Amino acid sequence: MSAVRHRPMAPPATGEHGDSDDNNFTDDESSPLTHDIYGGSQRTIQETKGWDVFRDPPIKIETGSTANQECLELTIKILKIFAYIFTFIIVLTGGVVAKGTVLFMASQVRKDRKIEYCNKDLGRDKSFVVVLPEEERIAWIWALVIAYSLPEFGALIRAVRICFFKTFKVPKTTHFLFIWLMESMSAMGTALLMFVVLPQIDAIQGAMLTNCLCVIPGIFGLLSRTAKEGKRFIKVIIDLAAIAAQVTGLVIWPLLENRRELWVIPVACVMISCGWWENYVSAQSPLGLMRTLGRIKEELHATRYFCHMFLSLWKILLFFCVTMLIYYANGEEPSNLFGLYSEAFGPHKIVVYELPAGLGGVLPDTLESANIDTVDVDASYNSVIYVLLLQVFGAYLCYIFGKFACKILIQGFSYAFPVSLTGPIAVSFLIAACGIRIDDPCFFHGTIPDYLFFTSPSNFRFNNFVTEQMAWAWILWLLSQTWIALHIWTPKCERLATTEKLFVRPMYSALLIDQSMALNRRRDDQADVKTEDLSEIEKEKGDEYYETISVHTDRSSAPNKPSIKSSDNITRIYTCATMWHETKDEMMEFLKSIMRMDEDQCARRVAQKYLRVLDPDYYEFETHIFFDDAFEISDHSDDDIQCNRFVKLLIGTMDEAASEIHQTTIRLRPPKKYPTPYGGRLVWTLPGKTKFISHLKDKDRIRHRKRWSQVMYMYYLLGHRLMELPISVDRKDAIAENTYLLTLDGDIDFKPNAVTLLVDLMKKNRNLGAACGRIHPVGSGPMVWYQLFEYAIGHWLQKATEHMIGCVLCSPGCFSLFRGKALMDDNVMKKYTTKPTEARHYVQYDQGEDRWLCTLLLQRGYRVEYSAASDAYTHCPEGFNEFYNQRRRWVPSTIANIMDLLGDAKRTIKINDNISLLYVFYQMMLMGGTILGPGTIFLMLVGAFVAAFRIDNWTSFHYNIVPILGFMLICFTCKANIQLFVAQVLSTCYALIMMAVIVGTALQLGEDGIGSPSAIFLISMVGSFFIAACLHPQEFWCITCGLIYLLSIPSMYLLLILYSIINLNVVSWGTREVVAKKTKKELEAEKKAAEEAKKRVKQKSMLSFLQSGIGDNDDEEGSIEFSLAGLFRCVFCTHGKTSDEKQQLTSIAESLDTIKTRMDTIESAVDPHGHHARHHRRRTTSSGSKDHHLLSSVAEKSGDESDESDSDTSAEPKQERDFLTNPYWIEDPDVRKGEVDFLSSSEIQFWKDLIDQYLYPIDNDPVEQARIASDLIELRNKSVFAFFMANALFVLIVFLLQLNKDKLHIVWPLGVKTNITYIEETSEVHISKEYLQLEPIGLVFVFFFALILVIQFTAMLFHRFGTISHILASTELNFCKKKSEDLTQDQLIDKHAVEIVKNLQRLQGIDGDYDNDSGSGPDRIARRKTIQNLEKARQPRRQIGTLDVAFKKRFLKLTADAENNPATPILTRRLTMRAETIRALEVRKNSVMAERRKSAMQTLGAKNEYGITTALPVNNNGAVPNQRSGRVSNAGISIKDVFNVNGGPGEQIYGSNGGGTINQGYEHVIDEDGEGNSLRLTTRNPHQVSWGQNTTGNNTGRM
Repeated sequence: MSAVRHRPMAPPATGEHGDSDDNNFTDDESSPLTHDIYGGSQRTIQETKGWDVFRDPPIKIETGSTANQECLELTIKILKIFAYIFTFIIVLTGGVVAKGTVLFMASQVRKDRKIEYCNKDLGRDKSFVVVLPEEERIAWIWALVIAYSLPEFGALIRAVRICFFKTFKVPKTTHFLFIWLMESMSAMGTALLMFVVLPQIDAIQGAMLTNCLCVIPGIFGLLSRTAKEGKRFIKVIIDLAAIAAQVTGLVIWPLLENRRELWVIPVACVMISCGWWENYVSAQSPLGLMRTLGRIKEELHATRYFCHMFLSLWKILLFFCVTMLIYYANGEEPSNLFGLYSEAFGPHKIVVYELPAGLGGVLPDTLESANIDTVDVDASYNSVIYVLLLQVFGAYLCYIFGKFACKILIQGFSYAFPVSLTGPIAVSFLIAACGIRIDDPCFFHGTIPDYLFFTSPSNFRFNNFVTEQMAWAWILWLLSQTWIALHIWTPKCERLATTEKLFVRPMYSALLIDQSMALNRRRDDQADVKTEDLSEIEKEKGDEYYETISVHTDRSSAPNKPSIKSSDNITRIYTCATMWHETKDEMMEFLKSIMRMDEDQCARRVAQKYLRVLDPDYYEFETHIFFDDAFEISDHSDDDIQCNRFVKLLIGTMDEAASEIHQTTIRLRPPKKYPTPYGGRLVWTLPGKTKFISHLKDKDRIRHRKRWSQVMYMYYLLGHRLMELPISVDRKDAIAENTYLLTLDGDIDFKPNAVTLLVDLMKKNRNLGAACGRIHPVGSGPMVWYQLFEYAIGHWLQKATEHMIGCVLCSPGCFSLFRGKALMDDNVMKKYTTKPTEARHYVQYDQGEDRWLCTLLLQRGYRVEYSAASDAYTHCPEGFNEFYNQRRRWVPSTIANIMDLLGDAKRTIKINDNISLLYVFYQMMLMGGTILGPGTIFLMLVGAFVAAFRIDNWTSFHYNIVPILGFMLICFTCKANIQLFVAQVLSTCYALIMMAVIVGTALQLGEDGIGSPSAIFLISMVGSFFIAACLHPQEFWCITCGLIYLLSIPSMYLLLILYSIINLNVVSWGTREVVAKKTKKELEAEKKAAEEAKKRVKQKSMLSFLQSGIGDNDDEEGSIEFSLAGLFRCVFCTHGKTSDEKQQLTSIAESLDTIKTRMDTIESAVDPHGHHARHHRRRTTSSGSKDHHLLSSVAEKSGDESDESDSDTSAEPKQERDFLTNPYWIEDPDVRKGEVDFLSSSEIQFWKDLIDQYLYPIDNDPVEQARIASDLIELRNKSVFAFFMANALFVLIVFLLQLNKDKLHIVWPLGVKTNITYIEETSEVHISKEYLQLEPIGLVFVFFFALILVIQFTAMLFHRFGTISHILASTELNFCKKKSEDLTQDQLIDKHAVEIVKNLQRLQGIDGDYDNDSGSGPDRIARRKTIQNLEKARQPRRQIGTLDVAFKKRFLKLTADAENNPATPILTRRLTMRAETIRALEVRKNSVMAERRKSAMQTLGAKNEYGITTALPVNNNGAVPNQRSGRVSNAGISIKDVFNVNGGPGEQIYGSNGGGTINQGYEHVIDEDGEGNSLRLTTRNPHQVSWGQNTTGNNTGRM
């Protein structure tokens, strides 16, 4: 709204181009960058004096998130290449092995099957043949049953786990019966195929036949095609051909071979194909039956696991029953399957028949003849187990690596390709193997038992194969299967998609692995939105300048809700940072991170707008900073306030940060200033045209501290800006689900990619409430080194474990992403506003607000995750005192929140699917370790002293207990600075002792050997840390700080815990604290108090007795007096001292002030509103470091307070100020001369209501403060007592057991010492063994910590795999897909659109900037064109302000005649701008220009979706301002309106003239390109607004 005010008067833009604006690069008010505009000047030509042309451009410094990671990126790309190849090989090999072993097993099942036996061991000149006995066939039948059952059993376990630990839904009875029928048919068909069909045909025919299992999917796919599909007629023709090919495969062998049993083939194949029905039906089908099946499919999303709890067991049982039935039908006894089981898998004999010489190698029909000799050979009964294991592992590896390929987006090459190749390669191997075996029965002798082989064709020759084996028909079957499963080649899933999104069934079909992989992979049949459809999207959204489509949004979140628009699913990221007293370096890191996000968002927006591409990672972006305690007493008057030095530092740092990011000197437009009910607001527009809003909090008007800032932005962004939108509830729901709050600290450093990775997690799981990244501490010094290792271990092991086995308990506010919808849930946002009324609240709510917010999310059922690939860098405490104070806050709040979660564990387990009883036990173990940590460290020190210094236990105990008890006494009695000093001294001493302890421990381990529990635990711990470091190569060097961590163990796990618990009652922040600015009156009072103190000291001095009894004679003076060194004074002719005239005037002024204060009090009672408007301020004397937790308030002045200094008594009358109209701070020259604007009345009312309801400053009620302080001390005392008793009992028990270890101990079996003694007298050898003796409690504790270590290490391995998968999924390899030369130019542009835009929108070089390191080679310095560049820099030039303007300037100058157009930019070395590429860009440019002209003509006077058409907007005074360009976008309202932050017009919008209420998010802004980051409705006026009719009035269309 504010953008329509304060516009300079200028005629509409006209020029040589007539009605075309696209070649006009004028930066108007929307431009965030400009030069010399202060003081209202609109001068934009930079004038440089000839003598002042030398430059100091910003130097690009690569640290933190911008550190050079080329080596890491190269490693990741190499790893992805390896993943491509390795996954391809595993999937292909696993598929071929699984398929081959199934055919091998089925070949052994046939009754009376004769196979030629190798004669190598029985006689070279003879021929032998073998018939498998029944027990051998039974073993192979069981192998097939087990192979089928294992995946079904896995599906059962998965279903039970999800139904018991998560949620499930019961399906309708009819739906369940239908699913049961289809699954039953699939199981029966598989049994028929395995035990009837495959044994009757040879293995090659069997392999071919498996390509004919797609009949039902083919038919259902054909019937589900809709009229909206492109090229539908051609697809239907191909569908019919594919179905026909499948059907021919079912009947061709029964017809040709004329065997009755082969007619089972069509029955079995059709029944099997029923199992994949779900993947090929659609609720959008034109046929009613298909739509009904589609609805069943949609219901299955919620009921699948409930169904499979029963269906998995049923299918196993049914498969086995059909197997026994077939066995019985073959004339055999089904009971033999059980009766001969032990013989089948145990030793048994194989009868080999010797053929008479006259048969000539032809196998006889019967072997019953009496003249045939037989030989019994031992069966290789383990062969069946080996083949079964090969099948099981081959199928599982094929499935698991195939799923991995889909998750990391390498599906085409590493999934679809090997799955499609499995059949042909299996057939090829079978042809080769069978041919070799027929020619030489002994070829596989020694590898495969001679009595086992595939069923081979009888007269096998290649020519026969082509004609008789129907090879040509098999090619058709293979092609038809490929067409029906064509979707596996065109995946559309997001990165790291869940198993449910990737596959229809929860598991695979092991006996038909390649068909299962192809037909069970979900069909993403929702059509992509094509670039040519953007105009329709624009009309729907009503904003022709934001073409944003999210193609990866989970469509199931809004099924068939026509009111939801595609724009509602756009990712919206609100950055919400809290600031207080950050340094300039810290602010710089934060601002550079925001500038990078702004640049990235602009590139993605411009790529969609101009290059017409779809960006799945597109997001909207807006930054909000909430500045705590942002004001101080002004320099000129105690009545006024001004922004403090930290706000001014932020303002001064903006330009520097922008210049450093864009590598050219940049001056942002001064911020727009808004007075607000909570203080003030500064609004910048960044170079990428995203908004940067700084909310300045006045702690006398609104509660300060971080938690209340979080309440501010949650209620403002999710309450006011979202819930008050005039849209349907379905749209609000969709927006809330895709709206994320990126919570940051004011010193964070990150890259856009880190945020994208967190958004990936959010898109992957809709139940995810929050996600955090890997936080890296930044700084220097030993404390930072300690934290480097501590943070590394905490993330590598602890956070990874929480992520894998449950939920992360704390998503730190310095860098986390929260889902808006989760925060808006019951008992989250509302409960977060709870005012602390009990002592426990101050500890749990205010000291650890981030952890409490996550606790609330967990208790509402949401998941919290950790992404190790999302890196962020934050400044950590560098000093000992600051570190201890920070942890003094963290330790009690962590314990309090975990205790809260554990206390509510039963309900949390019930409501949260991700938290199980086992996870609660794990957290209980950690909590027990934390509480008993000091006692454990104490015992460790006692034992280490004994080992290192060779002293007894009691002496060691005394040496250790004395300093600890002394430190506890100091913590109870002394001030914080003394406590910290003592802690620092003790920490230093303990560090030296720990070094000695390390040496002593090493010696002790040398004595006890590596088999001792201590050695095993130590080696395991160090080994796990080292392996963890190796698995985090970019963080490997954190392991080098482990020594400092080891030396600091007593300090951090003993002293720090004691300091934190004993100071539980101190709830100040403890870090970044500065002294608040004082009023003149407070300074005078301090001065007077200091003088009084000085006098008192003087009176109490050593010689004060000389003055005793004399009294204070300051009120007397004499005509003659002298003194000696102040020891005495002689006064003659005394008389009373005359009163000073100045003192009398001061007394009179104080009396007048008292009268004025009382008059104000009376006025406030009579006219409270008037008094509020003329509100005077009072500043508390306490600094930020004192009682910071007690919020100051706006209170009536006491009679002895004065806001005016003596120098003001004669000043002229002061200007009356209203803090919502003309506060002094907006006139402060240090805040720059930016525009002043005002919030809309609706937003003002929102803030007033919010403050009154939740955020009013808490009064400094001395009684209440005393009560809280008393309660905090009582809580501290209770906690310390409980803590002390738990540790004391633990220490006492373990220590006493240690003293009496010889009486009560456990013998440790490892590390035994053997003593051999030879006695010469008796010639005896005595051998004695000495075992280590362990006390029971100590052993339990060692195993306790070892168990935690094992759990964390295992979880870390799994989490590492997930993280590597995420990194690989986010890494693109151009040479692993199509080469650039193989891509069409349009494909090349689509593929690299964002990269192209980022290079074309660079501000560096747009105005003739030069590279100050230009040139290469040995003489590159000498060849620099320094003088030419300086001369170029001297010439006046037009400043290009925004990134999109810079892009347009380059983009519109693109021409294919690159040689004759030196202005054509070169992009990157990898994307050289070949003439074809430039020509393609030029074609796209012309297309975009034509579309915009056409759109402009069509939208003249068009009405928006609310039926409101607008003429020219009015400003605050009701006047119509002239626009610089005269261009108004009358596009309809878009949900982009959520991103409005500026104020709106005054009362007349919302009063009777408006005829209704419009949310502030919808006021229109006229930008230079109509591209404000927020599109809002214009003000409404009865003469300018028409309802339901089209008004063309003064509207001006634009392109």
